[in-house]
Amino acid sequence: MKALLFIETDGEKALGGSIELINAAKALDAEGTALVVGNKAIADTIAAFGIPVIFTDTATDCDTLTELLSETVKEENPDIVLLANTTLAKDVAPRIAGRMNLGCVSDVIGMSKADDKVIYTRPAYGGTILEHIEVEGTAVVTVRNGSFPKPEATSNADVTEKKIEIPADAIKAKIINTVKEISESVNLEEAEVIVSGGRGMGSAENFKLVEELARVLGGVVGATRPAIEDGWISRAHQVGQSGKIVAPKLYIACGISGATQHTSGMTGSNYIVAINKDEEAPIFEVANVAIVGNVNEILPIMIEEMKKAKAE
Repeated sequence: MKALLFIETDGEKALGGSIELINAAKALDAEGTALVVGNKAIADTIAAFGIPVIFTDTATDCDTLTELLSETVKEENPDIVLLANTTLAKDVAPRIAGRMNLGCVSDVIGMSKADDKVIYTRPAYGGTILEHIEVEGTAVVTVRNGSFPKPEATSNADVTEKKIEIPADAIKAKIINTVKEISESVNLEEAEVIVSGGRGMGSAENFKLVEELARVLGGVVGATRPAIEDGWISRAHQVGQSGKIVAPKLYIACGISGATQHTSGMTGSNYIVAINKDEEAPIFEVANVAIVGNVNEILPIMIEEMKKAKAE
């Protein structure tokens, strides 16, 4: 089985979710080749993970990448095309699949082989169920960040530089200016520990307990939509369908009921601790540890115990 991996970058480094695609390919015992666009140094970094790299120096807009990936798929003829489930990939993946008459599966969180066929697992209906999908022929697949571990550097593989001409008429839209919103920089997607607070925290003052626990644990603060709409913290911290999809090693949910709009964004976490006074709260259905009680009484105890543990 051959796999083509598109390594998405921010211009300076490869995105974490893209690097995880290397282990996603290994999980299928696939022979992987990575495509890196725009930055040769990033291509060398990816090759250090032991995977051959095709590098091309060109633009990274949606139209150009669609054309570039389509041509690379024709040349490489892979059995599977893997992309991280980013905003850009959500645009590019279905366009490639439609143009080349390929199957397309989005937001995959697991892949397995059965009788030489690949089964793709993805959440559906707001994360309330998991569906298993089989695709005839080549599939274009976007993989949710955190679904596979990041690889370790091994031996350097080859980097092949290619010049791929993009026809002028293939570019339908051009970016003439970009305005970035000046906002708080919060890297929820790559955080290993996230402490999130919901409406159950009760007030902005109480929400500071969430921030304190995150600080003690060296983690990042997350929040549900109600907590953000009440002005307790900025929207940059939102986890869920309308926020960030996260998959940390540890996720602590404080005063969060467990509505699917939120849980669909954090069920990929390795270990989930939930604190809620309602023993019937839906959040407990996805939690590894359920703590029933007043979150504003429990958090100060947790904070003190964590401080003691770190001091030892």
